[in-house]
Amino acid sequence: MDPAADSDRVAASLAGWLAELRFADRTADEVTAALADAVVAWAVGQGWRAYRRAPSVVPLPPPFAHRHSWIDVGCARPGAAPIAVEIDRTDRRRSVDKLLAEAEAGRVALWVRWGTGPFAAPPAPVRMVTCEVTSRRGGAEHRYTRQLAPERPAPEHSATGLTAGEQTDLFAGPG
Repeated sequence: MDPAADSDRVAASLAGWLAELRFADRTADEVTAALADAVVAWAVGQGWRAYRRAPSVVPLPPPFAHRHSWIDVGCARPGAAPIAVEIDRTDRRRSVDKLLAEAEAGRVALWVRWGTGPFAAPPAPVRMVTCEVTSRRGGAEHRYTRQLAPERPAPEHSATGLTAGEQTDLFAGPG
């Protein structure tokens, strides 16, 4: 399979899976953990092996250059390229560089970005999967929620007409 088409297909599949994810009143760390759990569940549901904090091809900067960095989730697919997934709420250049190195090593590179948006697209061949949330200040830290409202039809308007006097009374307020 063409690597670009495979990356597109994998990204679309994960986006569809994450579209169903719901949570309320979570910290940033809790949202990241929930997304990592969801990515692992998605991969396992595809029949793949999934690893949290999988080794990356990118070495750490000095003085730890003898060690390698890690990716949030790595997936092994029989007969297909492995998948490297980074999960971030901020626009981290290091994540992009890491995913570009993973793609260069033959992996499908996915960047799961979550937050209130907007999200700047990463350079190809990295694919982005977004998870929009709402944010509110809750005590010392922000709290995040993903509860998509069900689509509802517009309410029906009354067929009853109002006179000009009745319309004015609506806007006059309590008197």
